Amino acid sequence: MNVSVVLFTSDLRLHDHPPLRAALEGAREVVPLFVRDRAVDAAGFAVPNRLAFLADCLRDLDAGLRERGGRLVLRSGDVVEEVCRVTGEAGADEVHLAADVSRYAQHREERLRHALEAKGVRLHVHDAVTAAVAPGAVTPAGSDRFAVFTPYFRRWSRERLREVLDAPRAVTVPDGVGSEQLPAHAGVSEGLAAGGEREGRARLAAWLRHGIAAYEDRHDDLAGDATSRLSPHLHFGTLSPVELVRRSRAAGGAGAEAFVRQVAWRDFHRQVLAARPAAAVADYRPRHDDWRTERTARDDIEAWREGRTGYPIVDAAMRQLRHEGWMHNRGRLLTASFLTKTLYVDWRIGARHFLELLIDGDMANNQLNWQWVAGTGTDSRPNRVLNPVTQAKRYDPDGAYVRRWVPELAGIEGAAVHEPWRLRGPDRAAAGYPDPVVELSEGLARFRRARGLG
Repeated sequence: MNVSVVLFTSDLRLHDHPPLRAALEGAREVVPLFVRDRAVDAAGFAVPNRLAFLADCLRDLDAGLRERGGRLVLRSGDVVEEVCRVTGEAGADEVHLAADVSRYAQHREERLRHALEAKGVRLHVHDAVTAAVAPGAVTPAGSDRFAVFTPYFRRWSRERLREVLDAPRAVTVPDGVGSEQLPAHAGVSEGLAAGGEREGRARLAAWLRHGIAAYEDRHDDLAGDATSRLSPHLHFGTLSPVELVRRSRAAGGAGAEAFVRQVAWRDFHRQVLAARPAAAVADYRPRHDDWRTERTARDDIEAWREGRTGYPIVDAAMRQLRHEGWMHNRGRLLTASFLTKTLYVDWRIGARHFLELLIDGDMANNQLNWQWVAGTGTDSRPNRVLNPVTQAKRYDPDGAYVRRWVPELAGIEGAAVHEPWRLRGPDRAAAGYPDPVVELSEGLARFRRARGLG
């Protein structure tokens, strides 16, 4: 073998990259290839925030390759056609690719395998690249996936992870393989974080030094912002989940254990979607809901999207999402519960809005977390409803998070900021903050009726 192609997808890194390692071991020259998939654009998933983060990732990946004597080859179009074209230009006889879980990714892999076989080119698909434990690596008796997290986590925790691979020292790319120009960074959210492997590894190092030890105690502290913020780097693969789990376990302690559990949730959702691809758009466990839709709940949905529901903790989280392209995990739970259960709006509407803005917008985790909150997914308590006022007082007790993101309430001190409708006369008018779109008791009663709970 003389030339191999490595097709990068959601694994935009050089450290701990099994497809790249395998290609370099089997070939004299390697083509590191990324294809800007026009089908992703056509489906509406190429949104500004993720494109901006992707631009950072591709530029950083190219820079890392150039430091090692190589370069990134960028193409646009149909992935299968472009990979076949590049193998022809380079004279490559094999292609290496990380496994993925969505229905589209599985169909793309099947198309690619058939097309390459027709050209006499082998396709090698590598597991445990975008997940710590690959989907299907652990299964219960009589099923192709775990449907409940706790037994999955017990098995997941006993699984032996592969060794972490070093970044290559040198990468030689054959001449004559053309590339498009790398894209520019152009996001829509003002506070968008920077992407790329260097940024991801720096964040990981800082997290292991200063954040992970307190994670168990502080991960729900909205104002404290005490989570890792590594989810975008896991989504784009600028960090390896295998390395993340191994280094977290090495750090040790209750905080590290709680953090690793969250990484396991990510793998749990991936194995569910790999086995049930339709769960990206259809109820995993139907509850026979007659959801309110864009037509029947237009004003409520718009108020939710814009962060003006009249419930400060919900509005603060939605405004954080718009400003940063990211939202605290507790905020995601609260905003999703409010939309699906207090407003009784179809979870797919909320999931789509999140995918339009989140830089870590991941098909498995976004869709299945929305289903978990809506009660149509894997939650063993499908009818639980999170009270935004109670939750706000618990996870933002002095109101600092709300005042940060809802400036019209910045003058209200302490926990009173969570219930501005209780303000009197001039103080309430001066705030210029909307009244609640629905009374919590009314929303709860509507949800219970819809679910046949009395």
